[in-house]
Amino acid sequence: MAEEDIVVIEEKTYQQKTQDKLNKHPLDPLSIEEINQTVEIIKAQANLGKELLFETIVLREPAKTEMLNYKPNSKISREAFAVALNYKEEKVYELIVSLDQNKLLKNEYIPDVQPAFIFGDLNMNFIEWENTLKNDPDFIAALAKRGVATPELVMIDPWPISNFGNPSEQGKRLAIGRCWLRREEGDNGYARPIEGLSLILDLNKNKIIEIQDFGIVPIPPEDGNYAARYQDSFRSDIKPIEITQPEGPSFTITGNHIKWQKWQLRIGFTPREGLVLHNISYEDKGELRPIIYRAALSEMVVPYGDPTNDHYKKQVFDSGEVGIGKCANSLELGCDCLGEIHYFDAALFDITGKATLQKNVICMHEEDYGILWKHTDHRINETETRRSRRLVISFIATVGNYEYGFFWYFYQDGSIDYEVKLTGIVNSSAVPPNTQPKNGTLVAPQVVAHNHQHYFNVRLDMMVDGLENSIYEVDTVRDPLSTENPHGNAFSIKKTLLPEEENFPRKIDPFAARYWTIANHSKKNYMGESVSYKIAPGENLLPFHHDDAVIMKRAAFMTGHMWATAYHQDELFAAGNYPNQHPGGDGLPKWMSANRNLQDKDVVVWYTFGHNHIPRLEDWPVMPVAYTGFSIKPSGFFDRNPALDVPPSASHCSCDEGQCSC
Repeated sequence: MAEEDIVVIEEKTYQQKTQDKLNKHPLDPLSIEEINQTVEIIKAQANLGKELLFETIVLREPAKTEMLNYKPNSKISREAFAVALNYKEEKVYELIVSLDQNKLLKNEYIPDVQPAFIFGDLNMNFIEWENTLKNDPDFIAALAKRGVATPELVMIDPWPISNFGNPSEQGKRLAIGRCWLRREEGDNGYARPIEGLSLILDLNKNKIIEIQDFGIVPIPPEDGNYAARYQDSFRSDIKPIEITQPEGPSFTITGNHIKWQKWQLRIGFTPREGLVLHNISYEDKGELRPIIYRAALSEMVVPYGDPTNDHYKKQVFDSGEVGIGKCANSLELGCDCLGEIHYFDAALFDITGKATLQKNVICMHEEDYGILWKHTDHRINETETRRSRRLVISFIATVGNYEYGFFWYFYQDGSIDYEVKLTGIVNSSAVPPNTQPKNGTLVAPQVVAHNHQHYFNVRLDMMVDGLENSIYEVDTVRDPLSTENPHGNAFSIKKTLLPEEENFPRKIDPFAARYWTIANHSKKNYMGESVSYKIAPGENLLPFHHDDAVIMKRAAFMTGHMWATAYHQDELFAAGNYPNQHPGGDGLPKWMSANRNLQDKDVVVWYTFGHNHIPRLEDWPVMPVAYTGFSIKPSGFFDRNPALDVPPSASHCSCDEGQCSC
């Protein structure tokens, strides 16, 4: 995050604070003032010592039942939830604060867990923290053995250490420092891995406690620079494409509430999940019909497939161990988003709890998306065509070497897509000259990018026309040969009700064209069938790790695609609240062991999808975007095509080799 992207907000007047509270919706994220207020209350009332670092400070969302009965200007108390660490005592605390009463409501020590990454102490930022490590004399000596005489050009990326049951690691807040070497300031250091050298870092003590040396491997010789300043020339045959909306966008924004055509929803943001959407609804025949109460990335993990040195420990929970919202970019017009843009800022905080404002974190705009529907009636020589337009809500996070773009797409026909765009720089390590790696791809001389996978779990708190929802698995099946099917051409669908948590997880089956529907039996469509929305898989796969591999216990949500639980306010994260250095078994497997009933209940579905990355030469030195995701589509929710009322496009001009017709 660039220093200029963070602005510390000056204290507001009492009148401004009062007005802000009056305008605030109960689901709005904490403001700058509320974050500072939370920290002040904790420091004054919790008695947790001066050496206190803050990992989480978020809105404690009101109970769903309370929100469903909410009316504008109703009074609902504002509460904040925090996770704080006393790094001297090595203790983690969960705290709840009443912002209305200015009072600490909960102060609980949570044993045997580690918070997500926090770097530095009260007097140190990340850059200063990295520099202290680079001045360690043992580290300097290890670099010298490899011919590195310029420690200031070394990059140290801290990685989670995982949990392989090492007794010496129990109770310590640790990380692995992986190292690369820049040729010059501004150079792509990831082109020169310092292989075989791993630093074991004690994050509470801010020091190197062990240097693991697996043997000297020559540092790769070539540059891998991709920035514009390193390019000799650029293509000269690209003509401008201008995207304009002379009358402005079609959406309206009131605070964090969005209205776009027939869609309505609310925007939220947390340091762990990033973008959060609330109250996703669609207006149908004058009625605002709910579809999803809350939607957000629940967890993600990137397990690697190389067994050498300590690369087997590379299994990063970018959400739960790092915080995908903490890594969010400030976006710029014309690069990350294009067109008539509206940005949302995010109120975040530093390790001391001091509130900061990061500008332009969430981008919202409209896109033309080709044909929405069309038919030509040749008998009367008439064509009806409608152009598709979609609303895009997105943010982008940089986690070390990698970028993730998270995109929600809303369509005029009531469909929703969730898409992750993967780019950045593949994680690199080095091999000796003339070595062909088995578990990765040589992307440059002596530089290997290891085989790996990316798994994402999205939590969807469903509310299809109300709270009483049920889940079905739907397969397309071949009808047996019979007197009714003598030619063997018939096929039909098989719907299976999944009434309890023990029926999950479910796996995709592309040969059955499998999908899942969330139905409301109390609401019927035009044909007398239960209204429903379906979860339609996109690209997906299962892990290639063995069943008894550590990561399969720590990230059990990878082992299936469709999970479901009965709603519980505190069950938000698929791998549990504290995956950092956790041995596994928390989250979905733990909650679902209760085998709660899911028929005509308030249900939550958790959809897992994965991307298998066998690196290519074309992924180096910076990777073209790869796409993965899934769809949420109406399936009998509407009585007919809800996009019939989209108007025909206005007249426009088309040009071919300079000849234009309008």
